[in-house]
This record gives sequence, structure tokens and C-alpha cells, in this order.
Amino acid sequence: MDYNSHTDAVVRVAVTLVNALTPGEQRGRPFPVPRDLGAAATGALRALRPSYREVTQAEGAQLAEVARRLRTVFTAVADGDLDRAAEQVNVLLAETDARPRLERHDGEPWHLHFHGLGGTMAGDWAAGCATGLAVVLGSEFSDRLGVCTAPHCDRVYVDVSRNGTRRFCSTACQNRVKTAAFRARTRG
Repeated sequence: MDYNSHTDAVVRVAVTLVNALTPGEQRGRPFPVPRDLGAAATGALRALRPSYREVTQAEGAQLAEVARRLRTVFTAVADGDLDRAAEQVNVLLAETDARPRLERHDGEPWHLHFHGLGGTMAGDWAAGCATGLAVVLGSEFSDRLGVCTAPHCDRVYVDVSRNGTRRFCSTACQNRVKTAAFRARTRG
């Protein structure tokens, strides 16, 4: 399931930032706020864009706040509250003054970016991620955003499968749940 290349990319960035920079649980273990937010943000962005520059600690802290706010969108969708998700996205779009702009860089063809005028690095990513999430929420695929349903995991995901039945953030969580169900059946 593809929206378009830029939307796919910024929605994946939103997922990666939320999962790397917000506290909670991951695969049955506590997931604290990273100590070095700059390094964690750099790792998250480089997971999708390997040549991305180093993120400073201050920028990492700003991105962590953006990620916290983006998490509320995924949580609202998972709770079936599209109104709350849309309201949060609209707030981010307004705050970042997200505007479409065609750009070409790094040997890529012309593509859309959504940055506000004179924005910060975190603000630019917030604008792009909010725009990508707005495209998803405003489509028939709004239910493709979610929070892992495995016990003791609250990492987020975007379901890009054909049938739209994803419920877990990773294969590891899916396997944990299936293994637990199998063990429960064989005990009984």
C-alpha cells in the first residue's frame, strides 16, 4: 500500500522518531527516554536516510517533543478517535506553517517537501511528518496507523500491507504473542 514516495517516507520518519524518542515499552521491556537524544535522533533518521547529518542534543530534545506529539496521533487512531488524531495533526500543521515546496537534492528527482518559512530542523520534520499523517488520515487508509497490540509494547507502526491487518510493531512482537498463545493452548 503506497500513498506516494514522499508521504511514505515522512510517515516512516514519524514512526521511527516516535519509536526511538518516546518512552514506554518495547517488546516486553521498558523503553526509557534515551539519555543521548541527539544520538538517538541521528540513529532514527539514518535508519531511513543513511547519510543524514549528526543531530545535536538540543535538536534531539526538540525532535523528542515532536515525537511525543506525533505519538498522540497514532494513539488516537488506535483508540478509534480519528477526530482527536486529525485535531492534533491540524495543530502541528498550523504551528509549523507547513507549506508545499518542490525541492531536489542528494541526486533525487524533484519531490515535495513541507517546511515552514525559516523553520528549525525539528520544525521542518514536524511539518513534513504532520503533512504525511494528514494525507493518511484524510484517505480511506486512516486505520493503517496503529500502536502495537502485543502485551508490554507500545511502539507505533504504519500498516503498508495489502490486506491492512497488521496489529504489531514488529515480527518479534507478533512471534511473542503467537508463542504465548501456543503455550497457553498446550497447557490447557
